[in-house]
Amino acid sequence: MLGARTRDLGSENQATLAAAAARNGRFYGSAVRIHELQTEWDLREAVLRECWQLVPEFEMNWNQIEPQHGQLSFDRVDALAAFANANQKRLRGHCLIWHLGTPDWAAAILRQRHDWGLVARYFGSVMPRYGDVIQQWEVVNEAILPGARSDGLRESVFLKTFGPDYINRAFYQARTFAPHGQLFINEYGLEYDIPEQRQRRYFMLKLLERLKNAGVPIDGLGLQAHLDLGNGRISQSSIAAFLREVTGMKLAIIVTELDVKESNYIASAQERDRLVADEVRRYLDVLLSMPYVLGVTTWGLSDRHSWLEVTPEDYARFPHAWTHGDGPGLNRGLPFDSSMRPKPMYYALRSALWHGRPEPRRLRTSGR
Repeated sequence: MLGARTRDLGSENQATLAAAAARNGRFYGSAVRIHELQTEWDLREAVLRECWQLVPEFEMNWNQIEPQHGQLSFDRVDALAAFANANQKRLRGHCLIWHLGTPDWAAAILRQRHDWGLVARYFGSVMPRYGDVIQQWEVVNEAILPGARSDGLRESVFLKTFGPDYINRAFYQARTFAPHGQLFINEYGLEYDIPEQRQRRYFMLKLLERLKNAGVPIDGLGLQAHLDLGNGRISQSSIAAFLREVTGMKLAIIVTELDVKESNYIASAQERDRLVADEVRRYLDVLLSMPYVLGVTTWGLSDRHSWLEVTPEDYARFPHAWTHGDGPGLNRGLPFDSSMRPKPMYYALRSALWHGRPEPRRLRTSGR
């Protein structure tokens, strides 16, 4: 899959993130928005230099492609696919089924008619169209939410309409349109040794076990990895134990949405960057020591476009800290700052990719 990307890598301190990942048979990528690539030359250059895989941040959501019933608009995704093809990049399909990405009109019809054909038609409109540039698909996104049900599944229009087997049906449906693609389930909140995330890991393992035992064509798990310094340090031992269970099922792993939510906004920029980099290093040291970890994607490259914001609650935790009308600036949880300068997180990420366990083995996809 990586091909010529493994050649002429040079030394670690000369390598791009893509080259550091390719050294061990992996990929590095980033979530992007096409209009930002078209209008911001410095971001575009960094993406072209550092990334092998690109992920549409939201343009491939169902409610973006078909906001009105029967009125499909592929302009932005087509433009991103053309950009990827022109620059020898790959896209990842993000995402097919997501409770927050479902159009209101579709949710209403699903509740009324219980018509799976609506889902099938959407899959059939999207997946073959991008089969030449997308090898990996996030079929179901964020299916877990502990607390409401004994199986840990999130209450959604898909669960209410089709029952727990909607996940099975989604993967079988995706396989018909991507017979040789890699099909993933994607989830957040699996990193920390706190009660909710311990439950999340438990329910995810139970779900994966059920899908595997039923012969569902699933190839791997996407770990969103939205790290949060407010949760304390990640538990490397808990993550390692969880990953051993996943890879023991012969499932591949991708880190799909890596970034870091800060906690201490009154520290210096240097200290804030160190804390972010240290958390990324701790996380990836565990991840990249495991087999079947195919790659790492951050949820953006630059702090200027992070979805993570300094919230009113963050300000309230530090009363009187910014008395001159200033503030902490942007959340500093991505590899580049707002001026596209690499930060300590960049170097922690590059080092982890460069020194990670080589990944020469490839799991055969469920479609082959």
